Amino acid sequence: MRRVLISIILLAGVASAPVSAQGDGVGLRVEKLEKEMKAVQRKVFPNGQPIQPEMGGASNNPAPVAGSSSALTDLTARVDALENQLKSVTGQVEAFAGRLTKIEASNKAFDGRVKALEMAEPAAQSEDDSATSDTPAVSVKPLVPAKPVAVSKPAPTPVSLPTKTVAKSQLAAPAAQPSPKPTTGKVDPKLKARIDAVEIPRSGDLADDNYTYGFRLWQAKLYPEAQQQFQNFIKKYPKHKRTSYAGNLLGRAFLDEGKAALAAVAFYDNYKRDAKGERAPESVYYLGVAMTRLKRLPDACKAFAEFSDVYGTTAAAGLKAQVAKGRLDAKCAG
Repeated sequence: MRRVLISIILLAGVASAPVSAQGDGVGLRVEKLEKEMKAVQRKVFPNGQPIQPEMGGASNNPAPVAGSSSALTDLTARVDALENQLKSVTGQVEAFAGRLTKIEASNKAFDGRVKALEMAEPAAQSEDDSATSDTPAVSVKPLVPAKPVAVSKPAPTPVSLPTKTVAKSQLAAPAAQPSPKPTTGKVDPKLKARIDAVEIPRSGDLADDNYTYGFRLWQAKLYPEAQQQFQNFIKKYPKHKRTSYAGNLLGRAFLDEGKAALAAVAFYDNYKRDAKGERAPESVYYLGVAMTRLKRLPDACKAFAEFSDVYGTTAAAGLKAQVAKGRLDAKCAG
């Protein structure tokens, strides 16, 4: 009997040895899983609180019986599953990190392109400005006082001024535009010949001769030269009876040259400078025309409405007809 009991004890010891060894191996694997999981959590939540796993109660996960081979087998299977899940999560984290690196590289490249465009824009704008600048090629001849010449001057034709009190204008000043900048360079001989062909008046009235010379330059379609002449006249003779004429023709010279924005400024200034000037009604009309060419139809309609309010009862019939056509072109209501 003692021999039987001794045999049973020896057999039990032999059986329990591999179970204990297996238990130690599972424990090492569990510790490894915990370390790897913490590493993954640090990668996913570098600045936050890692999510704690949900642990079930004793009723859902009964504790395995010590030394039980079936419980140890079940635990080993669960550890295998956890290892597989951990590998999957690790692979997803690495893929996400790779995508994030690509996104950051794309953002840096985009920022570089934006900075390059911002640096290139001023240069392009400068080239556009230089290509479209108003640059008269040749300066016109300065007029100097001539010796008095006895000539019979016709009596000035009487012109009726508007009798209606000028109302407070509702027009807004057009955006200021840069004045034409003269450039230095080789003179075009053909242009010089055209300027030389314009006769310089010598009536003895220097102010009137300056205006007339600008008018002749405009008639000869020498628009930059006419603009320069009219600007000089307005600056030198701000109170002259021809200043209203010069201001209106300054705008016409810009408009005929295709520079509607500069023309709008000239017409507006001429009207504001002297609303009772002899060419103020024409300047308000041409202001509407310039705004129409600039595709600013509401502003054009305001100009035509201003004409009707201020000069509707005193303007010539022909000018009123031009304003009516201008309203149609600008699609003004009413």
